[in-house]
Amino acid sequence: MAIAVLDALDNARTQRYHLKAIMIAGMGFFTDAYDLFCISTISKLLGRLYYFDPTSPKPGKLPNNVNNAVIGVALVGTLAGQLFFGWLGDKLGRKRVYGITLIMMMICSICSGLSFGATPKAVMGTLCFFRFWLGFGIGGDYPLSATIMSEYANKKTRGAFIAAVFAMQGVGIIFAGLVSMSLSHIFLYYNPAPPFTQDDFSPVFSTQPHADYMWRIVLMHGAWPAALTYYWRMRMPETGRYTAMIEGNAKQAASDMGQVLDIEIQEDQDKLAQFKAANNYSLLSMEFLNRHGLHLVGTTTTWFLLDIAFYSQNLTQKDIFPAIGLVKKDFEVNALREVFETSRAMFVIALLGTFPGYWFTVFFIERLGRFKIQLIGFFMMSFFMLIIGVKYEYLKSSNGTLFAVLYGFTFFFANFGPNSTTFVLPAELFPTRVRSTCHALSAASGKAGAIIGAFGVQNYTLDGSTVKIRRAMYLMAATNMLGFLFTFLVSETKGRSLEEISGENCGANEGAGNKTTSTGAGISVSMTRQESQSEARV
Repeated sequence: MAIAVLDALDNARTQRYHLKAIMIAGMGFFTDAYDLFCISTISKLLGRLYYFDPTSPKPGKLPNNVNNAVIGVALVGTLAGQLFFGWLGDKLGRKRVYGITLIMMMICSICSGLSFGATPKAVMGTLCFFRFWLGFGIGGDYPLSATIMSEYANKKTRGAFIAAVFAMQGVGIIFAGLVSMSLSHIFLYYNPAPPFTQDDFSPVFSTQPHADYMWRIVLMHGAWPAALTYYWRMRMPETGRYTAMIEGNAKQAASDMGQVLDIEIQEDQDKLAQFKAANNYSLLSMEFLNRHGLHLVGTTTTWFLLDIAFYSQNLTQKDIFPAIGLVKKDFEVNALREVFETSRAMFVIALLGTFPGYWFTVFFIERLGRFKIQLIGFFMMSFFMLIIGVKYEYLKSSNGTLFAVLYGFTFFFANFGPNSTTFVLPAELFPTRVRSTCHALSAASGKAGAIIGAFGVQNYTLDGSTVKIRRAMYLMAATNMLGFLFTFLVSETKGRSLEEISGENCGANEGAGNKTTSTGAGISVSMTRQESQSEARV
């Protein structure tokens, strides 16, 4: 059953509005990445400033539980925000909820930098409070940005457009390193610390009180990209698919998308009513389970397994960065210099390893398809992590350059692989009425994996034991191979309309991976549509 507004969106030529939508949605991900990753550049500085002990021969350090809270609370907030805003996006509309997430990010970025308290514990508690709500806003950006981009795009370039939105995350990570590196260099220039001497360690660890301003400025920098994007997000019309297929307003959908695409579109109100009636099933129905149950298992498990491995990769950084001369030991540098070196290392890895992988996906996703890229990525991540595990002692002590190359390749194939495709596929596989919710469930599964990887796996190797790190790398290699296997639960979506993929159009037998539904209701819907097609041909 052809609906004019849907056909117009699927077959529209790529034009300036599509690129504008990529930038508007992508700037949200730029902000998300900056806010989530900038904390790792300043976490050691927080320890030096607030947990400095003048009687200790070591610099101040955040207690392990405080460090986990400061870094991880935003991930917990992101998981909660994904579930809440993903569900809300299907109930209230993509556009209406889209602005709320940006406002939350703006306010909480500023408030994070203004964290206050009379004691170190109070400052860290305030910081964690605002970081949680910052993550909550970030979480909403995942399902909404993906869903909006998928529903605006044409079927020939849809994957590349969604991947391009996600690729802005790589730009945000680079920017987080660049901002922290630049600000620490500026503060170092105007507030140099006394030279380090082994006999008098206290100046190295306790001076530079202006560094307390520095970390606050880094966090508050996350507000301005969100502020710049807000106006343009509010000017975007609601997606034609939501207006037509959920609100049932064919006239408004045709008008909005006609203005966007600069063409005249028929209303098709009668066809739309039939279309809605044939697809009026909920997420918890047997109809959804039979059509998309395996797809949802596939998108949630692969994202979960990916993020366990992706967020566990940092456990080898403490050996790689010194081995290639990017950072020095903490007792050899003052507080601001340590921030500079940590930020520089993050910038280099992101620029050379992380960033290219995102854009390889953008350029090749419509040629190779989502399915192949995800399989290749999982397999290659497993391969490189296994090599690192087997040769860990040799790489650490004798060949830092090769160590860094292998480490960079794991990031490259994560992003030219499942880190991108697990974001794309949930935005394409599911019906319009539950698309945002299903993407949110998949993304939240990923964040659950991220929490396990960032804290479960890394806390296991906290003592720096070579044996434990090798075991962790073997575990990550196995985790990636599980992701490889679970990829077979999803189907290729390249070149098909969203309604063909989800089974909303032309019968259930042409959607959901070209599988017929097995329930009585599903067979009835399929037969009804086949009969209507036969009548049309007659």
